[in-house]
Amino acid sequence: MVIDYAIRPAEPADAHEMAKVHVGTWRETYRGLMSDAKLDDPGLLNWREKFWSAALTDPRFDQNVAAVASHEGSLIGIAMSGPSLDVPGVPKQLYVLYTYSAFHGSGVGTALLDAVIDRSSPALLWVADPNPRAQAFYRKHGFLTEGKVKVEDGVREIRMVRVIDGADTPKESFP
Repeated sequence: MVIDYAIRPAEPADAHEMAKVHVGTWRETYRGLMSDAKLDDPGLLNWREKFWSAALTDPRFDQNVAAVASHEGSLIGIAMSGPSLDVPGVPKQLYVLYTYSAFHGSGVGTALLDAVIDRSSPALLWVADPNPRAQAFYRKHGFLTEGKVKVEDGVREIRMVRVIDGADTPKESFP
């Protein structure tokens, strides 16, 4: 699929539209994995907007990098990375990467990932399990299942890591 899209750094004025993408993509992705009560909560959009407003303005999040993807004037994807919260020695963690399913396979997800984490940087992320499409996407970008599991908001997640050696290839084991 070939589409015109633009990737740019997120700005505080994007918070509401980013929240809409976040909620919409959660509903597409997590229906059946997350409770319907959570996904259909009328306060979910407001909660996500507060999250994005803080993420884009609060000095506590100055080390985070957020990006948005747009198509024909509307946001279609969001991403954010920051310092690793989990593992010393892995400097970056991908916190958020969502695109509407209509844009899967278009290159938008790759462009967003590259906008928030350099391809040659070690990084980690948590991904829903089961979510074979997302897990395959991350494997394609050098992330390997590491073995750690957690449950958040009723969703089982597995940790994936990308550890780069001198040849820019993923290592099989975590430092």
